[in-house]
Amino acid sequence: MKRREFLASTAVALPLAAFARRSARAAEFTFKLHHFLPAQSPAQRNMLEPWARRVEELSGGRVKIEIYPSMTLGGRPPELVQQVRDGVVDLIWTVNGYTPGQFPRTEVFELPFVYRNNPVATNLAMHDMLREWLSDDYRGMEVMFLHVHAGQAIHMREKPVRRPEDLRGLRMRIPTRTGAWVLEALGAAPVAMPVPDVPQALQKGVIDGMLLPFEIIPSLRLQQLVKYLIELENGTRLGTTTFQVTMNKARWDSLPPDIQKAFRDASTAEWWAEVGRRWWAEEKVGVDVALKAGVQHIGLGAEETAAFETALEPVVERWIAEVEGQGLPGRELVKTARELIAKYSDRT
Repeated sequence: MKRREFLASTAVALPLAAFARRSARAAEFTFKLHHFLPAQSPAQRNMLEPWARRVEELSGGRVKIEIYPSMTLGGRPPELVQQVRDGVVDLIWTVNGYTPGQFPRTEVFELPFVYRNNPVATNLAMHDMLREWLSDDYRGMEVMFLHVHAGQAIHMREKPVRRPEDLRGLRMRIPTRTGAWVLEALGAAPVAMPVPDVPQALQKGVIDGMLLPFEIIPSLRLQQLVKYLIELENGTRLGTTTFQVTMNKARWDSLPPDIQKAFRDASTAEWWAEVGRRWWAEEKVGVDVALKAGVQHIGLGAEETAAFETALEPVVERWIAEVEGQGLPGRELVKTARELIAKYSDRT
C-alpha cells in the first residue's frame, strides 16, 4: 500500500493520539510511532510515552511524537518492520521475532541461559554490541533503542508444569523462532502468533499455554484464562524476546543535526538500562493481579531447574550452527553477549 493511501485510510485512528502534549502546528517535526499493544499497556505507559515526551522536551518543542497503539494505522504486527522500512510510518516498536530471520544477530540475546534474568544487563550488552555486531540487522532503519522483556515464563491454561516432560505434546504459543526451538527441545508443539491473539487462542483451546513475561497479564486479562504461572529456580526464564524502537532511515537522514541529537540524548545507554528496570518492575504487578484472581504461582526447585537446563543445552548449539550457515559468527556472538551480560550483571 502506498504511503498516501495508507495514511488517508487511518483518519479514524487519529483520536488515539490525543495524549500528545502539543498541537501539530506548534511542532516543526511530527512523527507517527506505530505499535501492536493497547494504549494502557505498560509498554506504552512506562516506556514509549516517557521516551516520546523526553525527545519532545529535548527538541525544545520542535518535535511531536504521536503514538498509535493496537495497529490503529493498519496492518498486522508482523508488518511493522516493513512499514517503517518503506516509510509508511516514521517509527515503530515491535518484537523482532514477528519477522523471523530478519534480525539474526540480535537473536543471540533471546537464547536460554545466554539471557540470565537481568533485562538491564542484557539491554546494556545490546547497546555495546549495536554498532560493531548488530547494525547490519537494521538496514533501512535507524535504531533508537533495543530491549528485552523480563523473560519467558510458563503460563498454563489447565496443566501445571514441573518437569520438561510435562510439556510434551502440548501446544504452546511463542512469538520467535528461538522460542520455538526451546519448545521443540522440551517436546512441545510451538504455535507462532502475535501476543494480541493470545486471549482468543486460549479461550478456543487453540493453545494449552504460552511463554510470556508476567507484566502482560493485566493488559490481556490472562488472569481469567490461565490457572498456573511457572518459573524455574530464582525466577529463571526460558530465554527472552528482543524488541526494537526504530525510525525510517530516510526520515532520520533528513533531520537536522540538532533534532537528531534530541533523539540520541533521549536514547542513551542509561535509558536502555532504565527500560530494563521498568520492564522488570512490572513483573510483580502482573503476578499480583494473577494471584488475586486465584492463579497459582509455581517456583521450581534446583533439581527441576537443572533438568530444564540440560534439556535446553542443544538450543544454543542449534542457533550457532544455523547462523554460521548464513556466514555469521555465531559462536563469537554468543561469547561476546555472555561476556557483556556478565560484565553488567550487577546492574539492576
